Amino acid sequence: MKLRSAFVALALVTAPAAFIAPAFADVAPVYTKKNSNLALNGYDAVAYFTVGEPTEGSADFSTEYQGALFQFSSRENLDVFLADPDQYAPQYGGYCAWAAANGKSAAGNPKHWAIVDGRLFLNYNGRIQRRWNADQASFIAQADAAWPEVVGASASSTPAPETSAAPQRRSHGS
Repeated sequence: MKLRSAFVALALVTAPAAFIAPAFADVAPVYTKKNSNLALNGYDAVAYFTVGEPTEGSADFSTEYQGALFQFSSRENLDVFLADPDQYAPQYGGYCAWAAANGKSAAGNPKHWAIVDGRLFLNYNGRIQRRWNADQASFIAQADAAWPEVVGASASSTPAPETSAAPQRRSHGS
């Protein structure tokens, strides 16, 4: 544990890239904050698709999926999610899509998001999202290939296969 604390202290002093965990780290299938099992910081995964913006969920409308608690703003959104959770859950478990493209894991921020080809992606912050937005298709292909290794071979799900059509984009929070 002391070694991990030393690494964190070193990371705080070095470049921002040091905050990105290497692929060999233990990575949960869904990103949650430390000492929490709440996915998307409590935001409603379905609302990104229906409302077009981050919408706070409620503990009254929640379900567990891949070991994390997902909350929704309405019973209808919860039911939509339950019917097809892979369609609405964020890609790469809600970790940063740009980091995943680089074979790493980093927190995804629900306020820095994009829907590309019907898939929800999160990024660490606005600066990282602007980098990711510059070449989304390439980063998505890289992340799709790298993610199984990042999360580990025992992961229960992987991203949907890439499409050959030009990406349809809605990007926000940059």
